[in-house]
Amino acid sequence: MWIAIITIALLALLAGLALSYASQSLPADSGQLVEQVNELLPQTQCAQCGYPGCRPYAQAIVDDAIAINLCPPGGDDTIRRLATLLGTDVLPLAEKQALERAVAVIDESLCIGCMHCRTACPVDAIVGAHQLMHTVIEKECTGCELCVAPCPVDCISMRSLA
Repeated sequence: MWIAIITIALLALLAGLALSYASQSLPADSGQLVEQVNELLPQTQCAQCGYPGCRPYAQAIVDDAIAINLCPPGGDDTIRRLATLLGTDVLPLAEKQALERAVAVIDESLCIGCMHCRTACPVDAIVGAHQLMHTVIEKECTGCELCVAPCPVDCISMRSLA
């Protein structure tokens, strides 16, 4: 009976070692890699990279080897983290994205404090209280323009930083 227990234990140990070696030496599942890339992206869903959101951009990075430097909201930190994960070179933010960088500006004399822009902002760059004037924290604004459309009084415009 002890021989059977020892034999089964040794087989389980060998199988565990083989699985451990295989998981370290075989390439990762592309679906898992897409999720890892997606987790590093800022999740603003701004479409400034040319894709409708962060998940499709992550999929394109993994499947189509699209450049990792197309995300203005993520900036240099995200590019560095993506390069580390994917084992590629760190690139500067793509010239097109850098040139088109803009921030939202609220004409405070027209703002009615409806909170629609603040609710739409994925990075909480807009501050203000209900029925009071709102303003944009320029340093936090990613330029995604998601706050422009919901504004009922058209008091939000985009200002270029270039």
